[in-house]
This record gives sequence, C-alpha cells and structure tokens, in this order.
Amino acid sequence: MSQAEGGNSKKCILAVDDNAIVLTRISNTLSNDYEVVTVNSGMRALRYLKEEKPDLILMDIKMAGMDGIETLREIRTMEDREDIPVIMLTGVEDKDFVVESAKLGIEDYILKPFYSDELLKRINRVFEQEKEKNRDQ
Repeated sequence: MSQAEGGNSKKCILAVDDNAIVLTRISNTLSNDYEVVTVNSGMRALRYLKEEKPDLILMDIKMAGMDGIETLREIRTMEDREDIPVIMLTGVEDKDFVVESAKLGIEDYILKPFYSDELLKRINRVFEQEKEKNRDQ
C-alpha cells in the first residue's frame, strides 16, 4: 500500500536526472501536488529504491555513469519494485533509447525541454491508469 492509500498524504515521485536545473524544475512543478525526491544518478536511484518505494519514477535517459536504460533494467529486476510506473525524460535525438525503454515497460516519455503543465498532465494520466488497473483487479 502506497503512502497515498493510507490517508491523505501525497503520492511520492522519484525524479532521476544528472542535471540539477532539470531536477529543480521538476521539484518546483510537482511539489504542490506530490512529494518529490530528487537524485542525480542511476546509482543513487537504486540506493533509494532499496529502502523506499515511490509511486512513480521520472527518469532521464541520458545520464553520466549508469544511464536511464541501465537503471530501468535494474529496477525491473528488484523485488517489489519492478511494477513502479516509469516516465522517461528524453531529448529528441534519443529515439533508439525511447524504443529500448518501451521494451522495458515505461508508461510514457516526455521530450525535454518540457512544459510544466504537460508534465503534470502526463503524471496525472499515469496515476489515473493505475487507479483503473487496481479497480479492475
């Protein structure tokens, strides 16, 4: 059970990007509606996920060190973490990466630079789809 199901606490979103400006923008955009945790690498995301289970992950595809695809592959093998919805953030030139991440079961992807209202709309849509899935089970 996620935090949000237990009461009226906010859903938690893990934002993973190696660009501090992007992380700040995500946090500023989402913090009124969601609890936002930001990390600046795939390795830090995996470390966080060993202890916590966010309701959604926003992850950049191209990052130094472990990129978003490698990080997502690891997440999909983690017990009780493999089903966390993921939205990938990408630049236009990352089409092959988008195809690869789609094979790993992402919910959506957003092109950078993104509009704040579009980011919120996509996240809300994923949470609505999750609600529908849970209702059907």
